[in-house]
Amino acid sequence: MDLRVINVLYLGRVDYAIALELQQTLVRLVKEARITHTLLLLEHPPVITLGRNAGAQNIVASLEFLSANGVELHETDRGGDVTFHGPGQLVGYPIFDLRAFEPRIGAVDFVRKLEETLIRTCGDLGVVTTRIPGLTGVWTEEEKPGKIAAIGVHISRAVTSHGFALNVTTDLDYFKLIVPCGIADKPVTSLEQEMAKSFLSGGRKPPALDEVAQQVARNFGRVFEAQTLWLDSLDALLESAEQSAVSN
Repeated sequence: MDLRVINVLYLGRVDYAIALELQQTLVRLVKEARITHTLLLLEHPPVITLGRNAGAQNIVASLEFLSANGVELHETDRGGDVTFHGPGQLVGYPIFDLRAFEPRIGAVDFVRKLEETLIRTCGDLGVVTTRIPGLTGVWTEEEKPGKIAAIGVHISRAVTSHGFALNVTTDLDYFKLIVPCGIADKPVTSLEQEMAKSFLSGGRKPPALDEVAQQVARNFGRVFEAQTLWLDSLDALLESAEQSAVSN
């Protein structure tokens, strides 16, 4: 098995609970060395998720309001506080075995590489972004930085799950339902909003979500120094896992 290959799947819109179950399945297959590193790229219907460090006070809207407006609520084992996922947002779940990289990647380095991947992707679209010391994620380079991508991961026996959310054409009003990542003094932004005012992007609109997914995957390959292998379907990935089990 070539451990410098990243399987990539673009799944379109997927319910959060289904994506969570899929991640758990792929984590098990990676731990059993039946598949190599796999990157899931998708979007979710409206959902608020709480990380391990989430404070209930950071959900501003009532449970009744969320239910009436079709916004789900899920507790998770990822790092970080509370965040929102929804249409127009590219969500990425890298299921990677950090021990398989040479040199081996630690947890902090992994997060920095996710940030670098997203910074490059934003740059490809004419939006200059950066890191802010002490704050995980990707931010615009402005006097009042806006958060354009959130990151929250879980690592079990060196295998990663959960990942990042890049706001592409996301309806930013949804973020008024929460205190995003527990940070009240910095706004949330999107590629759509930033490209509209960016000289470098010429005021263009962002590409379709599947095209942004392709750019993100290319930058994953560059940052993690790996070949990206696009798969046609989830079945293709699971079939390769079955073949691996038979051959072993």
